[in-house]
Amino acid sequence: MIVPPLFSPLSPAIHPRYAEVDSRTALWAEAHRIGSDELRRRLVRHEIGSFAARVMPYGREEVVQLMADFVLWLFGVDDGCCEEGDLGCRPGDLTETLHRLLRVAQNPEAPVLPGDPLAEGLRDLRARVDRYATDGQAARWVGHLREYFFSVVWEASYRSTGTVPSLTDYTLMRLYDGATTVVFPLLEMAHGYELQAGERDRRDVRAAEEMASFVITWDNDILSDHKERSGDGFFLNVLRVLEADGLGRREAMATAIAQRDRVLVAFSRLTDHLTATGSPQLRQYMAGLRSFVRGSQDWGISSVRYTTPEDPAGLPASFTGTPTDDSPDPLGIEAVAWWWDEVPPAASPVARRGARRTRRGSLVGTA
Repeated sequence: MIVPPLFSPLSPAIHPRYAEVDSRTALWAEAHRIGSDELRRRLVRHEIGSFAARVMPYGREEVVQLMADFVLWLFGVDDGCCEEGDLGCRPGDLTETLHRLLRVAQNPEAPVLPGDPLAEGLRDLRARVDRYATDGQAARWVGHLREYFFSVVWEASYRSTGTVPSLTDYTLMRLYDGATTVVFPLLEMAHGYELQAGERDRRDVRAAEEMASFVITWDNDILSDHKERSGDGFFLNVLRVLEADGLGRREAMATAIAQRDRVLVAFSRLTDHLTATGSPQLRQYMAGLRSFVRGSQDWGISSVRYTTPEDPAGLPASFTGTPTDDSPDPLGIEAVAWWWDEVPPAASPVARRGARRTRRGSLVGTA
């Protein structure tokens, strides 16, 4: 099925050292033997370094590199253990493995999984996190890794039975099993600042984070649908969830796009508000979230992971500035309806015209 151009009001950018980052990530994967030989060959073709470079276009190169290596490691877990490995259909056994990996992340000196490629790769990643993170950022990184592990076990329970969750349950699972939250501390680390607890714990900031996760994962589901349907194994994405609710394939695609458009409109409005009213650190964090969303979009339509040139996926080559759904009302997903309590109302057309006149008057007055 052809995917139409998706709405994005966000500006693209990429770190100038993206090619070098990508080359080093390929070397890192080989040095740590991440995944099987065949999986590793596939992963290094996906230009994961350019993904990190799009997410952190102005970040410290060492942290961009850390993110690229970490994302490849995450694919090693997700593809190798969950989606394509036997553990992905055995939630109990998967829990054991992931719990041991979590201990490696918490205490890399612990003699857990010695010699295991994923564990040794994680030890290297944790050492580099400690190099560039504050204690609080490192703790949040481990905490978000726990969220990711917990959610992929939930996903494995559906894979083990070949069932499909409700839209609400899928949304809750997808906010974490896409590993988006694990990237959030890296956005700070890449620019050398730390959000204060008083801002980090605010509901509106958490709403902005969750909206970013929603858009990134819905985009991933839309853009990876062709690849997943072409495979032999169990797949689970929002299109399949909507189809299980009775929608046809085209209607499911249109509905998923409308959902992500509505959330992206709200996300843009909320991050604009937080940028205008927040501290310098919060403004930087909002810029990081926006780059994360747009970087994921640009990589999603360009990486061979999703374009699958041997069996073209029919993905768009560009984005549109017009959403298919810009309603200010919450989605019909109860678990996330609270987001819209934090979104400032859109200015009326009359107010916008008045603001434009005021700005023009100010310019004339200072001439």
